[in-house]
Amino acid sequence: MDGRSIVSCRCGAGEPAGAPGAAEERFRGLLEAAPDAMVIVDDAGIIRLVNAQTEALFGYQREELLGHPVELLVPGRFRGHHTHHRNGYAHNQQVRPMGAGLDLYGLRKDGTEFPVEISLSPLETTDGLLVSAAVRDVSERKAAEERFRGLLEAAPDAMVIVDDAGIIRLVNAQTEALFGYQREELLGHPVELLVPGRFRGHHTHHRNGYAHNQQVRPMGAGLELYGLRKDGTEFPVEISLSPLETADGLLVSAAVRDVSERKAAEERINELAALVESSQDAILAKTLDGHITYWNAAAQRLYGFAASEVLGRHVSLLAPPDREDEISALLERLREGEKVEHFETLRVTRSGALLDVDVTLWPTRARSGEVIGACAIVRDISDRKRAEAELTELYEQQRHIALTLQRSLMGTPPAIPGLATASRYRPATTGAGVGGDWFDLVPLGAGRVGVLIGDVMGRGLEAAAVMGQLRSAAHALAKTGLQPRQLMQALDTVVADLDVPDQLVTCCYLIIAADAGEVTICSAGHLPVLVAVPGQGTQTLDAPVNAPLGVGGMIYEQCSTSIPRGSTLVLYTDGLIETPGSDIEDQLSKLVATLDELVTVDPGLEASADHVLKTLLPDADGHDDVTLLLTQLPAAPLATAVTDLAAAPESVSAGRDFLAKTLSSWGYAEAMDNARLLLSEVLTNAVQHGQGPIGVHLCRTDADLTVEISDHSPALPQPRQAGEDEESGRGLLLVRALADDWGVRPTDAGKTTWFSLKM
Repeated sequence: MDGRSIVSCRCGAGEPAGAPGAAEERFRGLLEAAPDAMVIVDDAGIIRLVNAQTEALFGYQREELLGHPVELLVPGRFRGHHTHHRNGYAHNQQVRPMGAGLDLYGLRKDGTEFPVEISLSPLETTDGLLVSAAVRDVSERKAAEERFRGLLEAAPDAMVIVDDAGIIRLVNAQTEALFGYQREELLGHPVELLVPGRFRGHHTHHRNGYAHNQQVRPMGAGLELYGLRKDGTEFPVEISLSPLETADGLLVSAAVRDVSERKAAEERINELAALVESSQDAILAKTLDGHITYWNAAAQRLYGFAASEVLGRHVSLLAPPDREDEISALLERLREGEKVEHFETLRVTRSGALLDVDVTLWPTRARSGEVIGACAIVRDISDRKRAEAELTELYEQQRHIALTLQRSLMGTPPAIPGLATASRYRPATTGAGVGGDWFDLVPLGAGRVGVLIGDVMGRGLEAAAVMGQLRSAAHALAKTGLQPRQLMQALDTVVADLDVPDQLVTCCYLIIAADAGEVTICSAGHLPVLVAVPGQGTQTLDAPVNAPLGVGGMIYEQCSTSIPRGSTLVLYTDGLIETPGSDIEDQLSKLVATLDELVTVDPGLEASADHVLKTLLPDADGHDDVTLLLTQLPAAPLATAVTDLAAAPESVSAGRDFLAKTLSSWGYAEAMDNARLLLSEVLTNAVQHGQGPIGVHLCRTDADLTVEISDHSPALPQPRQAGEDEESGRGLLLVRALADDWGVRPTDAGKTTWFSLKM
């Protein structure tokens, strides 16, 4: 028989076969009385004798075994080796276990195998050598061993079983994983293999001492224990020892647990405890009903109470009487599991003084997740509150000064008769509030109005100062009658001369000609102007794309567009549509949709301006400075008349005749004399100094009469003081004296001189 694992062996001997008579009977009686199956074979391996236990164990009748080779009882996979081992026994006859170190199996008649232990004994007889094999079924023991091994492998800790000499006899998979050894590298080796070198000398002494005090107990109570891995690294462990009394002597079972994480957690807890105690902020713990359970040194410094004075007392002790309801509300939030962060309130000290504090509270939980208490960090913010109040007061003063300065720089646009407007300015809600937005309305005479809007990017006094200079320059340039592109060209030079490289300046200038229903526009990188037309909705006013001001070397372009009467021009700066968290295209679409609604209901310009701001800037905070200007085109003049004249002396009288006939048809005969005189002076100047053809344009409104004389000469007439002997030079002085308003403006074809008279 053959096998692989170690089994215990039993040895026995019988009397020699062939003993006569009573001796043989006694031998057979002893054989039958043996508790194990007894199989006696000769030196050829033939079965000569068996007992009843053999029949019961293997399932054969006696006659089925006698005379047959013993290999009949050996599983087929072992028979080849069994013959060799049986022959070897003949040369080394002794009482001993068979297959030492191997697992042995028997084969029943029904073909089933079962684990066995076999003890061999030689029997010298007159017939030769016989071998007695005592066979014991160890199935139950093997099953018990397997259950033991299963329990060992299922143990959550590394299990190391050693004998009384300290030799490792059994380990589980957790031992392999924990120490990094394969099982065969541990079995049969001293347990000190797993102990760091500096502890080995003492370990042997302690191990021997355990043999005299066998009990289930932790190893090295009160000591720091360490294990040693195969790679030489050490790690902290806990070890529980249990004695195991076996047939082979005392074994000791050691359950080894890696406590590295627990040790690290304990160190972190100790560190945190030290941090809490040394914190400059007051830290306290309390039950859910508000009774104080922890009080650090900073809490004592802040409130003036020693820990012994507050532990166990209700936390309302620290609140002013009028804030006790606040304490109850906070405790309720904590019971709901809510964390309360940076709650600013008032607390009272032992002396009765009030403190501004910042409180952060959070619930503490049991392992089950249930809220069982709360902790609080309290910080004294009295100094910060005082500083904030001072800063707020200073900030408001500076903001007031800055806004006053900006409004002064921006100026107040004049009211222009016949032109309905509504404007809104909102300073930025962050910083000083000042910025670079501006707008202006410039009366140009002859029924024309200049509309300016601009934005110096950025904010602060520097942007406001640049804005003030540009607004003043733009207003003065517009009053000279420059066309939009000419004004923008001049402003570009002004911005370059200001030498503010970090400032980006956008601007848009429009001239509204009421009589023609025409708008001339030039935009320097500004946002598109919108036109809200009754019955048609809102659209973008066509304008050439030009670079912002200050780029230098740019040629600015303009264009003229006819606008339906009653339309509203909508001008604005980027603060209206560039808001945090929104897309500029989406905001622009929202503005158009809002204007479409307003055109339908026509609530008036003032209400429309308020509605636009409320819709696009629903939040009072978080926006840049904003300018919004709504301008409604004036109604058409009551009447107009136009004629062209040659640049010849006779055109002066022809012009007077045209004026007289037109005024008579309009019922304005009482204004005839002054109008004819002024027309004669201006026409004479055009004939003498201008180039033909000469255009005469008359325009009548409810309030005045406007006369425009255009020619193709770019030279602008200038009033001057004429000498006593000069026949000319007094015409423009006469116009300035008699006309209610007059002026000269350049045109692409030349110039236009105009005057107006109140009717």
